[in-house]
Amino acid sequence: MASPITFTSAGSARATGHAAPTNLQKAMLSVHHPPKAGGTAKPGGLMHDITFQFNPKELSLTKNARWERTPQPNVPKSGTPEFKGSEPCRLTLEVFLDATERMDDGVVRKVEQLFACCAPTEDSRRQGKGSPPWVVFKWGGMTGFPAFVASVSARYTLFTPAGVPVRATCSVELEEIAGEPGGQNPTSGALAARDSHVVVSGDTLQSLAYRAYGDPGLWREIAEANDIDDPMRLRPGRRLLVPALEEVRGGR
Repeated sequence: MASPITFTSAGSARATGHAAPTNLQKAMLSVHHPPKAGGTAKPGGLMHDITFQFNPKELSLTKNARWERTPQPNVPKSGTPEFKGSEPCRLTLEVFLDATERMDDGVVRKVEQLFACCAPTEDSRRQGKGSPPWVVFKWGGMTGFPAFVASVSARYTLFTPAGVPVRATCSVELEEIAGEPGGQNPTSGALAARDSHVVVSGDTLQSLAYRAYGDPGLWREIAEANDIDDPMRLRPGRRLLVPALEEVRGGR
């Protein structure tokens, strides 16, 4: 049974035809190494971010559940369905690319970045595993599930006189790394809404943790959510994701 959900964006400059607001936050894919220790809970170190030139005008989220019926004698397709688990979530989004202002190869390079996510990382190849990079879709205060890029298709629609593509539309499909075992809520954990905070001079992770949770000792959760290696050096102006208290408690 599929449960598709579509999220639309009224803030996309391309979708509405109006100028983008000054506080518009760009969507991005954070590309990570696969975890060295294995497991499916947390991605490895950050490789790079792929920032979208234009925000998606919609997101399509699909969840498939597995159910099993115990048939009754002489009654086809009868019996109460029993939940047997969920398939991994799939998030599909459209990425619009345009280089008509510079007429350079920027579109081609961005498409190559997306295609590279469909190939195993160099480290995993050397280890003989061939694991894909992990990606996390982020948009303002919304952070998606750890996933891998299942497919990328690019449609070039405009070219320079020399044949260089300068406009393209890419369809990107992400598949959740870890599904859910049987017995769990099949609709939980798809896109976690989180708070965000722009760092100002004097901020520390401890002060942010106290402000968000009433406990400065939970600063490590904020550090992990933002891939912060040195908690003593926070750059003013950086936007940090602050996990919800329920999410922090759930990981303990």
